[in-house]
Amino acid sequence: MAKTGRPLSTAAPARAVGSHAPMLPVHNLSNRARGRDVARHRAFDALSLLTLAGADASALMLAFLAAYRLRDLTAVLGPRNAPASGTYWLLAAIASGTILLIFSLSGLYRARRAVSRMDEFYKICTHVSLGLVIAIAAASFMLGNAFSYSRQMLAYGWGFAVLALTVGRFAHTSAIGGLRARGVAADRLLIVGAGSTGQIVLDKVRSSPHLGYEVVGFARHSAPDAIAITELDGVPVLGMTDDLAGLVRAYQIDELIVALSGIPHEEILELVYAVTNEPVSIRVYPDTFRLLTSDTLSVADLNGLPTVNVRTIGLRPVDRAIKRAVDLVVSAAILVGTAPLVLSIALLIKLTSRGAVFYVQERVGLDGRAIQVLKFRTMREGAEERTGPVWATPDDPRRTRVGRVLRRYSLDELPQFINVLLGEMSVVGPRPERPHFVAQFSQTIPAYMSRHHEKSGITGWAQVNGLRGDTSIEERTRYDLYYVENW
Repeated sequence: MAKTGRPLSTAAPARAVGSHAPMLPVHNLSNRARGRDVARHRAFDALSLLTLAGADASALMLAFLAAYRLRDLTAVLGPRNAPASGTYWLLAAIASGTILLIFSLSGLYRARRAVSRMDEFYKICTHVSLGLVIAIAAASFMLGNAFSYSRQMLAYGWGFAVLALTVGRFAHTSAIGGLRARGVAADRLLIVGAGSTGQIVLDKVRSSPHLGYEVVGFARHSAPDAIAITELDGVPVLGMTDDLAGLVRAYQIDELIVALSGIPHEEILELVYAVTNEPVSIRVYPDTFRLLTSDTLSVADLNGLPTVNVRTIGLRPVDRAIKRAVDLVVSAAILVGTAPLVLSIALLIKLTSRGAVFYVQERVGLDGRAIQVLKFRTMREGAEERTGPVWATPDDPRRTRVGRVLRRYSLDELPQFINVLLGEMSVVGPRPERPHFVAQFSQTIPAYMSRHHEKSGITGWAQVNGLRGDTSIEERTRYDLYYVENW
């Protein structure tokens, strides 16, 4: 839970949580203090956007300057073909202004908490390209026959501009996220729904301090079969959704996330309508599609009727061919390059513990078919004879001394490049699980089996985002499905 920057109340609710009309606490936050808080938020947002625009402008000018200097140092076409400095800087100024204008029109200067770096990089590439084309057309119109430019310098300028803008924006996002994580201009957040879906939102907020949320509490939905609880994972349940607007006012809420599962959409709309007159941002967590990526979903028009299309998950034949070629090259190179290391690890395992060097385990791979996955043995011989399949833990007592080191640095996975070379696995893809666990997860997690539309991988998008070992299977599945669509 984010640190609380100011007290929530001076008194606890007078009625039980199960009551449908809890008395709201009286706050010691005056209207004047609240006004200062809102002004501070607005000033922070404005300053962050101004500094971002300034960083973009500086990055563009440095990029075009670097392109001009590099053109003088290369002799591919000869420096004598370079345009006059005045013409070049006119073109650079027009291009910079055009690119910044395109950024603004496309929403890249709107206050946003979470930004997809891949999406932002794609926009930078396309917007810089469009800006340069417009700049060339404008400069040609202004200078007429006197206008000339170097295609080599144009390529240099495009490359440096994309690089400088990307680095600058990522650095700016990290700096703003660091300030938000320290509580600067944090928004007070109320999660509507004290259930499993609300817990998912809470976990995401807690694991993302750069979003700048201060979780004030939960609002429990007043369904007849709702479980009466006073807190969820250490966060208080402040009241019922019957008086959601009152909770927003009483607790000075800045943002509200509706996280309800199994609730008719009419009831969710009623909750949204109840607070539309309050100065609060509203987000609705779409529980129905929570495991599907944004690229899988698209809004379409059916003769005036808006619908959501769910695209079939899976790679096309040409994608599979390209991916297989990459797997062959990478796995062969790694097996040859790590041969001395593999031999050393095999000797250490053999000398320090009884049993085989390699451990062969059945996992579920592409299209749900069983595959035999190779690993270096890191557990004692017969570790699961009495217990059956058991989920490994970070401090698993069944590990050998060498196994602790191998698992810590994932060196036990090296033999799986043989599985990749044989075509049973891929270098990157959803991590394969044992049939025992697949049977469990497929019954409890929607769309879990869709991750098997792609070959299992030695590592995956979930793992590089920190979801390894004993972490949320639901979150890992969401990342796995995202990878299948965006490999």
